[in-house]
Parts: sequence; structure tokens; C-alpha cells
Amino acid sequence: MAANTKAYAKVVENGVQAVEAVKELRNTGYSYEDVYVLAHSTDRTDKIAETADAKEIGRKEEGMFDSLANLFRSRGDELRAKIQSMGFTEAEADFYEKELDQGKILVIANKLT
Repeated sequence: MAANTKAYAKVVENGVQAVEAVKELRNTGYSYEDVYVLAHSTDRTDKIAETADAKEIGRKEEGMFDSLANLFRSRGDELRAKIQSMGFTEAEADFYEKELDQGKILVIANKLT
């Protein structure tokens, strides 16, 4: 992966901050297709993604194998796999997953195409 395509991530405290972070990313040139949100619970992720008009990390980003494997993983393992699928290292995914465990939200910008 080229250095200029490295994913950007920001940890925020709540949904309001997530919406603001998504707006900031859009103002700097990221499109809807490039901005993702992730929270510890899937319901919270759904609500924040809808409110912020951002995407969720899904089969397209993860690939079929990881998407299927997530059906059998703990939520923590699933979150780490989703974060890694966005271009982050295992250590970065561990760090971000711990933040999500504490109720925070992860906003990611990544031009995957």
C-alpha cells in the first residue's frame, strides 16, 4: 500500500463528534465512499452511520472470507478484523478496538479504490 493511501482514523467520544468528524473529512475532499464509522455495538454503528451519512465496513471492504469468519468471531475479534481490512496494522487495530470497548467511536477515511 502506497504511503499516500494510508487510512486516516480519529477516535471520538460520541455521535455528535462523529458527525462533525465526518463533515470535516468531507470538507477536505473525502467522498461518501471513503468515510466509515465504527462503534462497539452494531446497532450504534448503524445509527451513527445513518446520522453522519457515512458508510459501515462491510463485505466489500473486508472481503468474503473475513465477512464470513466474522459470523464466528467474538465482537472484539470482528472489530479488529474490520479495522485491519481498512489498512491498519494488528497493533493499531488492537488500540482502536480498546477505545471502542470504552464506548468511543472510530471515524475512518480511506480511499480504497
